[in-house]
Amino acid sequence: MYYVDMPSAKEIGDLNLVRTDAAISIYLPTTPLSREVEASRINLGNLVKKAVSQLEAKGLDKRRIALLQEQFDDLTADLDFWSHQANSLAILATPETLHTYRMANKLKDIVEVSDRFHLKPLLRAVTFPHTAHILALSENAVRLIEVSADLPAREVSVADMPEDLTSVVGDATIKNYTGTGHRHGAQEHGSYLARYVRRINSVLRPVLMRSDRPLILASAKPLEALFRSLSAIPALPDAIAGNPEHLSNAELASAARPVLDAHYAGQIKDFHRLFDERAGQNRSTTDISDAARLATFGGIDRLLIDIDSVVDGFVDDETGEVDFGSHEDATSYGIIDEIAGRALRSGAKVMAVRKDDIPGRHDLAVISRYPI
Repeated sequence: MYYVDMPSAKEIGDLNLVRTDAAISIYLPTTPLSREVEASRINLGNLVKKAVSQLEAKGLDKRRIALLQEQFDDLTADLDFWSHQANSLAILATPETLHTYRMANKLKDIVEVSDRFHLKPLLRAVTFPHTAHILALSENAVRLIEVSADLPAREVSVADMPEDLTSVVGDATIKNYTGTGHRHGAQEHGSYLARYVRRINSVLRPVLMRSDRPLILASAKPLEALFRSLSAIPALPDAIAGNPEHLSNAELASAARPVLDAHYAGQIKDFHRLFDERAGQNRSTTDISDAARLATFGGIDRLLIDIDSVVDGFVDDETGEVDFGSHEDATSYGIIDEIAGRALRSGAKVMAVRKDDIPGRHDLAVISRYPI
């Protein structure tokens, strides 16, 4: 089984506020197979040595280094922790604290040492989380399924959810609908279906309106169209077609993946369209220095960042001026990471993507709230 625990985008913005004399950010591949975790534990030890060597080169007090080393030693020795993993592990440590996040996406080794955390890999994991709710809807059954990146799909218990159409309108659907396609019978059955959908909407709305998971419909076309026209709950435009009655939760989860992929691709496409539109208004840029100033003063509306790029240096806390670093050490930090954190705290929509998804294949792309 996979064990995933991820921070929200807001939590990532708050983590970006941490300032200390020694912030270590380590990302490493792991495995949900408990018999194979020893390699991950050994790998962590090597990555910790790399981080500590940077702190020693910086001249950090040995007592502070010892506090960090003690926390890492405790984590490495925790066999129960290592037996409950996913595909990657993030470790954010200071001499006083150590936080871990287990991620479904697969990462390579990363070690960053600075006065703040390196958070871009975490942001990538929450940008496209591959989580959703599926409403499997037919006249004979209705289910709400929760889909996660790697955990098994599960049915969500919803209070007062009707079992089927008959449970809402009684036997009238059987007695009064001729099934012959005559105008009177079809219209009457349509009114019954509308009552059915409105009941489902009323019990689902308190549940789904509090969720940040997108909703995917799994239904035959007539009911799908009716739900979209009558329900206040937004659903993704793509759906799982056909009668879902005989599909298991796992089969529905598999069918949801291409729907989510299309949803995420649509978000990037929308960014490109708006980026080109805002270019004529001087409200878009791919310049890192411009982006840093905008982020510092809350001027970023939307931001794409390249998950793989590393640009070391400093961003002034007051002015947003960038000083580009020349090498990796325990003093400089990832500039794009810092820009993303500041943008998140001002309410910007930030997505960590691949370079091919960024206009002009730059390190970042910004849509600003006002002309630059």
